Amino acid sequence: MVYLTRKAEFSASHYYHNPEFTPEQNQRVFGKCNNPNGHGHNYTLEVTVKGSVDPKSGFVVDLKQLKDVMNREVLDALDHRFLNKEVPEFFTKIPTTENLAIAIWQRLATKLTATQLHRVRVYETPDLFADFYGEDSPGEEGRREA
Repeated sequence: MVYLTRKAEFSASHYYHNPEFTPEQNQRVFGKCNNPNGHGHNYTLEVTVKGSVDPKSGFVVDLKQLKDVMNREVLDALDHRFLNKEVPEFFTKIPTTENLAIAIWQRLATKLTATQLHRVRVYETPDLFADFYGEDSPGEEGRREA
């Protein structure tokens, strides 16, 4: 089994807000990330696939096909977007790094037919990232600093 990772970058803005919380609770839980005008990040995305090496091509997957799927399903939809207002997954879900990794997995999993998706890693900042391996979606907890 070989694991192959392709990296891409995109920029997007978001804010954290739970409509079930009072304004005070939102401020306490999310701090400055609760600003309704949002704030932006230059995200780094790593998509890892796994499989056997094809003896004829030497590939686990055709890298151009992987890049095309990532561009079409993820980058075209997320790059330079206000996630809360322009991306359907985040109309009702808080666009945390964790939820972003899950949403990207869901966008890619059924589109990668020539290989198996292993991991989606999303860096919000160079020292903060979330990994998702396709397990059941975790809860939305915690606080992030912008």
